Amino acid sequence: MKKTPFFLLLVVLTLFSCSNYQKLLKSDDAELKYTKAVEYFNKGDFMRASTLFDAIATYYKGTDRSETVLNYMARSYMGQKDYFSASEYYKTYVKTYPKGKYVIESKYMIGYCYYLDSPDPRLDQTATYSAIAAFQEFLDIYPESDKVQLANKLLDEMTNKLAYKAYLNAKLYYDLGNYLGNNYESAVITAQNALKKYPSTSYREELLMLILNSKYEQAEQSIEEKKTERYRNAIDEYYNYINEYPSGKYRKQADKILNESKRIVKE
Repeated sequence: MKKTPFFLLLVVLTLFSCSNYQKLLKSDDAELKYTKAVEYFNKGDFMRASTLFDAIATYYKGTDRSETVLNYMARSYMGQKDYFSASEYYKTYVKTYPKGKYVIESKYMIGYCYYLDSPDPRLDQTATYSAIAAFQEFLDIYPESDKVQLANKLLDEMTNKLAYKAYLNAKLYYDLGNYLGNNYESAVITAQNALKKYPSTSYREELLMLILNSKYEQAEQSIEEKKTERYRNAIDEYYNYINEYPSGKYRKQADKILNESKRIVKE
């Protein structure tokens, strides 16, 4: 029972706040809306802040305050985790104010918005490609920015994600085996292309081992006339792997493939 007055007070304050906010939306006082929008933003009420900034954006268009409003708009959508809308406002800012006081921040944030929207590697990676392009453009234009180190880190992370997606695609071919065709060859080609495109990926060892496994399985399941040649290909691939990873985590598995391949070739 003691909690009831507090609860009622909270309800009354909420209704009063909503009522004042609705009156504010209907007001023609742009300065008041701007002041309140900044207050809402600083309190973390980004939805109300963005609504108010949007309402006064046209009023301040062409004035010194316009770029500040645009910046607040983008940051308000960031606060709501609506990264697509935020990126659009950052892009609008860059286009409208190419030499503005927030342009470096905006160029970086365009890439960061795409980065935050980048999904699981198993899904479509359009946002990842956009993040890479945006970060690369940022680094090309602002090589002296204090954001360079972080931009490079996130760029590497996005590139590595694409390499992992390529690895997953190659692994899928490997898992399919000879189902409806020679999927081991497709696994090899996909993994090799990934190594060419992303030579510094942290999944390099996995890709090399996948190629070795694929060539070995291809030899195992070949017709007799092709077995010897394909086991020799597996042996060559073994040395490609251990030359880079002599103490690699797949060394025992690789050695087993080598010994079996050599035994069959000798026969």
